[in-house]
Amino acid sequence: MTDRIPRFTLQGVTGTEMSERLFATEDGLGLSLTRFHRADCDDVVLLIHGLTLSRDMFIMPEHTNLVSYLLDAGFTDVWTLDYRMSNRFPYDLETHRHTLDDVAAFDHPAALEALREVVGDRRIHVIAHCLGSVTFMASLFGGKVDQITSVVANSVSLHPRVSKWAALKLRFGPALAEYGLGMPVLDPRFGDALWFTRRKVFSRAVSLFHRECRDSACHMLSFMWGDGKPAMFAHEMLHEATHERMEDLCGACGVHYYRHVAKMVAAGHIVPFDEADTRLPDVMGDLGAVETPILLLAGTANHVFTDSNIVTHAALEQAAPGRHELELLPGYGHVDPFVGKKAHEDVFPRIVEFLRKKAV
Repeated sequence: MTDRIPRFTLQGVTGTEMSERLFATEDGLGLSLTRFHRADCDDVVLLIHGLTLSRDMFIMPEHTNLVSYLLDAGFTDVWTLDYRMSNRFPYDLETHRHTLDDVAAFDHPAALEALREVVGDRRIHVIAHCLGSVTFMASLFGGKVDQITSVVANSVSLHPRVSKWAALKLRFGPALAEYGLGMPVLDPRFGDALWFTRRKVFSRAVSLFHRECRDSACHMLSFMWGDGKPAMFAHEMLHEATHERMEDLCGACGVHYYRHVAKMVAAGHIVPFDEADTRLPDVMGDLGAVETPILLLAGTANHVFTDSNIVTHAALEQAAPGRHELELLPGYGHVDPFVGKKAHEDVFPRIVEFLRKKAV
């Protein structure tokens, strides 16, 4: 076993000034932006995590992380957003009824407003992962945010797609968890619960079907997301230290979010949770109207959102030929394009290449 990396550590980024900017959403949640500032530059980069993750996925000390890579590549003003899905906040540990619409309508617009107050009219590039990508794309194509120079979207964006087994879990899992088991939250740390508690028993039951490793948190994450052994990544893509602390990087998840994802999967694209909700206009109405160029990253071994970004690229290419790009990542899955031990060799150079082309 490797030495345990401290939870919520900032030691993965050096040689930069770090600061935090707090702001609030219209519906009353406190969120934060963290700035990694080495020098002023014309192109600011904003990083957006996925559900139950946080800024920590971008500043990991066990290998070259995305923030450090961007800083060294000349993008010397990098920001990370922690919004309501971040495991640094208590919101997902509470019984709630937040949806992806709330993030798209409240969190991202408030974050961009807070960011603009500091950086002014400089170019802003967004790199987003998982449901952070889905919600930001909903904000962008729904007209809630604008003046974005470019977007890099990993794993999923406008067309969430999952396997049949994952779709069944999304459809029936929330009701079973909340009303059948009395667990409105699923947590990779269930394996650390006391013996004979519901959480411990549930974790042990999940582990019976996962013999690929001995880490109960890894097993729970595969149950919570996707369809695979493991589901979110390939073991060989991770540093040993990363695998040991996945329960630190990926926190608890309120199961109500799954209901909204299930509706999007059933529809084949982004839809509002409530058809009567008018906060976002028709996100999928005119895909060619949004002129922001997008790089879609798609791991060829994605067992969470399968070929979602491949489908999205085809739709965007039909709407605006040549504007957007697709990068297939051989052997990569859902989250390892950012947290993988060789992502700085295989993935980050492609991201920087795209940003530099748009930084004009």
